[in-house]
Amino acid sequence: MNKNNVTLIGMPGAGKSTVGVVLAKVLGYRFVDSDLVIQEQTGRLLHELITELGDEGFLELENKVNAGIEAERSVIATGGSVVYGREAMEHLRDISTVVYLRLSCESLTERLGDLHERGVVLKPGQTLKELMEIRTPLYEKYAHFVIDEEQMDIRAVVGAVTSALQNNE
Repeated sequence: MNKNNVTLIGMPGAGKSTVGVVLAKVLGYRFVDSDLVIQEQTGRLLHELITELGDEGFLELENKVNAGIEAERSVIATGGSVVYGREAMEHLRDISTVVYLRLSCESLTERLGDLHERGVVLKPGQTLKELMEIRTPLYEKYAHFVIDEEQMDIRAVVGAVTSALQNNE
């Protein structure tokens, strides 16, 4: 795989942004947080957008913004719901190596605070476990690589991603 961008996908709290910043430094790449791109383009916070547009409206906006990302030598950290957008995911797979950062529901629950404050798209009454059951097959479908982060610190995760990238150049 000779793509000069890396896109990180996974559940909220999996560490996409945190890993992305360190990975970008290790690779000598730029760092792009697609949630921040959405906020910059709209002038609104994610949870405000979800409230204003509703879940479906937000997902349409997220799909459009991610499908339009132009990057070179960049690590792109996406929002957890990016996998609902087919156009966005096809675009990201075209321009980058997509890496799914996988973590158990128990570990995610420990890491996450208020899901609505984080701008997580949840249906009324939906649990994190139910959300994972819907999203996991999509993460696995679009990922070139899956990194199981369980029991790994950030250095180990970054090392696993760089090894996967090097082994598949």
